[in-house]
Formats: sequence, structure tokens, C-alpha cells
Amino acid sequence: MQNFLENIFAQLKKADVRAVLREIHGEQFLSVTGSELLQQVEQVRAFLRSSAVQPGDRCALLAANSIRWVAVDLAMMAEGLIVVPLYSRQAPSELAAMMKDCQPRLLFVGDAALGEAVAQVWCDAPPRVLLDQALRENRPTAVGSDLPISRTDSDIVTIIYTSGTSGQPKGVCLHASNLNYMLARTTERLEQLMAATHAQGPDHVFHYLPFNFAASWLLLLSCLTRETTLTLSTDLNKLADEIRLSSPNYFLNVPALLERVRRGVEEALVKRAAPIRSLFEKSRAAWQRQNAGSAGAADRFWFWLANKIIFSKIKERFGRDLRALICGSAPLAPETQQFFRMLGIPVLQAYGLTETTGICTMDDPRESAEPGYVGLPIAGIEMKIGENDEILTRGPHIFPGYWNRPEETAHVLRGGWFHTGDQGEVNARGKWRISGRIKNLIVLNSGHKIAAEPMEEKIARLLPAAQQVVIVGNGRGYLCALIAGTVEASAVEAAFEVVNRELPHYRQIRNFKLIGNAFTAESGLLTANGKLRRDAVNARFAAEINAMYEERKEREALSRQHA
Repeated sequence: MQNFLENIFAQLKKADVRAVLREIHGEQFLSVTGSELLQQVEQVRAFLRSSAVQPGDRCALLAANSIRWVAVDLAMMAEGLIVVPLYSRQAPSELAAMMKDCQPRLLFVGDAALGEAVAQVWCDAPPRVLLDQALRENRPTAVGSDLPISRTDSDIVTIIYTSGTSGQPKGVCLHASNLNYMLARTTERLEQLMAATHAQGPDHVFHYLPFNFAASWLLLLSCLTRETTLTLSTDLNKLADEIRLSSPNYFLNVPALLERVRRGVEEALVKRAAPIRSLFEKSRAAWQRQNAGSAGAADRFWFWLANKIIFSKIKERFGRDLRALICGSAPLAPETQQFFRMLGIPVLQAYGLTETTGICTMDDPRESAEPGYVGLPIAGIEMKIGENDEILTRGPHIFPGYWNRPEETAHVLRGGWFHTGDQGEVNARGKWRISGRIKNLIVLNSGHKIAAEPMEEKIARLLPAAQQVVIVGNGRGYLCALIAGTVEASAVEAAFEVVNRELPHYRQIRNFKLIGNAFTAESGLLTANGKLRRDAVNARFAAEINAMYEERKEREALSRQHA
């Protein structure tokens, strides 16, 4: 039986003259066929052999997504090396810390500046190799002649570092058995999607999320296993144009992008002529009644008209061939999922962690997705609720452990179950909802425990100009919030009034601080996939947080004096 890598090599040989990968540059595509990609892989394998690295050695890969990245990744795996993919936009000090942990023999970099930035903070950094250098030297005499080095199921294939939302990133080891199993399952889901929409020919997939994310890398490998043309984004500032030009059948998303698209559409429609605004409002109300099963003839008319005049035009921005959007990494607001359904674009949610080889659940494309839920467990995966509503899971998708961290491995792998650290619930239909991270629970000095994420999401929906909302208050007597972005104080006060009136006293937000600049991954306040690094935020804005509580105390003292 072939393993996942042998399957990929067989598919690339089969796709001899068909484009399998494309980079989008402005209005142009740079493509490689299956045979051309195999040739690049053989060139890198020849370079690796000349470098005297041995099977089982670690090699780091630090570069933006590209065809070259894929060729180097496949070559490393084919030579039996352990690939350590790193985020090209991460702070050099953090990259150095990860590499000090796993001690790679070589560091492959997309450009010299990336390698130099790491070397400046780590004098013992491994030898650096430019991707172009590996592809330029040691050209093989035969293309695709060598099969990948044989691996056992327990051989480690990659070490992917977690995003470090709390504490230091940990190196998650994934072995061949994890990938053999999960690639078969994800491929099955994607084939169900395309079969459900009666698509013909190769899948066309657009991709913008960095390959150092487990789910992003898993999608890449799944595309290489199947008859697919994968188009890689090269400019995040031009995503809308790239998506339209690539005209994908589906692509992987994070909630932040879909929320931004929704806000952009709604803000643009508000500026349109009165008849268009009126039609949009009538059709949205009609959709809500239709979704509730109470639509009348007038509702069906307004929705049909809006679909013809407004919704179809919005959908065309994603290209004419879109079948669905896939979304993961964080909970998606149910309102946003419903918004895309109204446009005629299904959003399939997936849930998982790096430790679960990318995903545990995914909406079945043959069924209607349930907003707010992330679908059923993948076949062969068990999930249950533990203490504090923690999600526990076991199965062939579970990682063998963290690199060099036996105690932390033992803490999360107990009794055969992986303790995810996520809180959730499961409904009568077996579908799962994710409510937040247990580590992100705010414990007030009264003992009340509060999940911050749902409140933050609600506030963010009421404040579309806010880039981030962070609730604080651990060990304090009440909650306060940091608001990043160009937001008016009056708008924040109005939003809190709406939110607070629905909450018990201990969950109400009593004060806030406006932070002008949005948080970014480069500033160290967000992870590479846009999640809050709460420990870093609390440390960076410790003075502002303390000031909020002191200000509140002073106001309360003045109020008592005047009473």
C-alpha cells in the first residue's frame, strides 16, 4: 500500500503535461506541470544529497508560499528529512527560538534578507540555503526516477510549531501515519464537495494561507494527491483580484477575511442609490423569514429580484466557478455564515488543531451547514466533552508528542485522549460548536469565570471599524476592554450599552481604552493566522490596563463623595 508521499509522486507523474501549481503575479500566472514540479523536486534532492544530510535530520523551511517552497518541501520529505516549516513574517527572535529548540541542520530561505535577520539574533544559526540555490545546483540526469525514501508509520515527517497564543510555541511532531490517514479523509470530503456540485475536470483551488499552518499544508498535500490545479497568492493586498482571476471551486479561509468581506459589502451597499438599498433590506428580511420557514410570495419575489440584481454580482467577484468556501482556525460568526448563504455561497466550517493533524471535524458538503457549528467528526475520529466542557478527541489523527517536551506531551495526552484546551458542546445531531479556549477564561476575584471570545465577537460585530477587541480582567473585580482601530469613543459606549443590558452584572464591561494602531503579527500581538496573543497584549498594554482600573476607581470615589 502506497503512503501519502508515494501517492503524490504517482499523481505528479500522471499529471505529466497538466498544470498542477500556479503562482499569480498581477494579471499573469506562472505555472508548472506535474513533470516540471518533479524535475524541481529532483534538483533539490540532488542538492540535499550533496549536503550530506541524513534521513531523520531536521531542516527548516523559511519562505513565503511559492512553487519553489512546494518543491523543497517534497524533496525534503522524499529524502527522509524532517521538515520544519516557519512563518516568513514572524519576528526573527521568535524564529530563532523555534530553531534553537529543534536544531535544524540547514535553513532554507526564500531570500537572503530572511536568513540574515535570523543570523543577527542567533549567531549559531544553521547554514543558510537560498531556495534558488538548491534549485540551480546539482541538476539530475534523470527526472522523477527516484521514489521517495521508504518510511515507517511512526517516522516523524514534520515539526510544526504552534502559534503561541499563550506561552512559547511548541513543536508538534506529525508522523507518516497521521498524514496517511488524514489525507485520505480530507480528500474524501473534497471529492464529496465536487461530486455534490457535479463539477467536471480538475479542481481549481485558490490558496493564500501560509503553508506553515497544519491545515494549510494538509490542503496543499491533498491537492497534490488529487487532480487539482492549485493557484498560490503572491500579494495579500490584492486578494480580491487574485480570487477573481483564479476563479476557484473552493478555497480555505480564516474567519477574519470572511468578516471583512461581509462588512465591505454591507458598507458598499449603504452608499448605493436608495432603490438598491431598499431592495437589499427587503431581500435580507425576506431571507430571514425564508430561513425561518415563514416566507410568503412577496418574500420570494424580493429575494429573487435581489439575487438577480445584487447577490449574483457579488458572487461573481469570487469567480464564476465557486462551489463553496472552507473556513477554520477560529469560530465564524453565525451571522456571517448566514450572509454568505444568502448570497448563494455555502461556507463549510472545519475545526482542528496542529496536534490533530489539522482537522477533527468538517461540514459535510452534501448537507446544509448549520451556522455556529463546525460539522461532524471526520470518519474514525472520536470526540467527547470532558471537565470544564473541554473537548477531548482520540484516533489516528492525534500527534505522537511535542518535540523535546515530554511533560507537556504527558499533560495533553492522558488516558488515550488528547485534551484540546478548547471548550465546546455537541448537539443532538452530533455537530460540534466551539466556544473558546479554556486558557482564555477570565477569572474575576469574585470567582466568576467568563469566556472572553463570544463577548469580543459580539462587540466586534457592533463596531465594524474596530480591528481587535480584547476583554481583560483576570484577578480583577470587573471587566474592561482594549479596542484597536480608528473607532469613536461614542460608538464604543453605544456598543457596550447594547451588550451590557443582556448580561449579568459580573459580565458587564465597565471601562475601555482605545488603541489607535491595529494589532499585527509583525508587532508580536497576533499569531501568524490572526489570533490574539493575549499574554503579549496584556504585557504590552499593562500600563493602559492598570490606568483603566485606576480611572474607574477614581470615578467611583468621586461618585461616592457627591452622593
